[in-house]
Amino acid sequence: MTSPPHGWARAERLDAARMLDALHAETGVRLVLDGPCPGGQVGAAYVRRADRRRSVLKWRPHSRVADMEAGPLTVSRVLRRAGCPVPDTELVAQVGDAVVTVQELLPGTVIDRLDHHGLLQALELNRLQAGRLAGHPDVPAARLFLRQDGPGYCLHEPLRRHNRRSAALERWVAAVGAGHPDRLAGDDAVHMDFHPGNLLASGGSITGVIDWDGAARGDRRFDLVTLRFGIHGGGADPGWRAISTPSSTRSPRTSCGPRGRT
Repeated sequence: MTSPPHGWARAERLDAARMLDALHAETGVRLVLDGPCPGGQVGAAYVRRADRRRSVLKWRPHSRVADMEAGPLTVSRVLRRAGCPVPDTELVAQVGDAVVTVQELLPGTVIDRLDHHGLLQALELNRLQAGRLAGHPDVPAARLFLRQDGPGYCLHEPLRRHNRRSAALERWVAAVGAGHPDRLAGDDAVHMDFHPGNLLASGGSITGVIDWDGAARGDRRFDLVTLRFGIHGGGADPGWRAISTPSSTRSPRTSCGPRGRT
């Protein structure tokens, strides 16, 4: 991990070769690196097994397997059973202070631009998340980081220092946080990073929703706010970038926006 000039904490990047060696030492499973996956702030890598089957290597630093099982992995399994195209988790291991996972490689490629048909599919997938965790009370609620920094993202100090406008925005975010809970309410499954870069498609149909590592309990409408931010910068056809987020999704609880790493 390389520290930025101001010393702000940043999300650590995956060192795939090192993690594969550590995974082999920990589990005896030998995987061959097949190159980095495109995009992402933390990183993921394509790997091959002895039978040449490809999977995806991911990691979550400063985590424990028990916490991943209680949170994101449970959310993923619940949604897979509900019909959401979530990758299966094939292997989970504790490697030092990080959790390393090997996940199913789903068909399709990342969506460059979300068209009308894709948007309708994304909204339908979001509806599948409603109430899914009502029977899983141990899944933690999503943290919002409105008053303090997240682990490498949702950083407050860069906003304070960038300029007067960003500093005013940070003061507003902190003020909202002071008057609201630190965690989302609700029993919906929440992806927490639901944007076109985490949607796979083939032949005009969404074939996968990836990157559930931060998934938690809460209000699925948070993901719609994240999606709106994701398409605002050009991730959708022009007509759909102009859509307004429904007023029911505009809540102070979601003012942190997407989990963009600052």
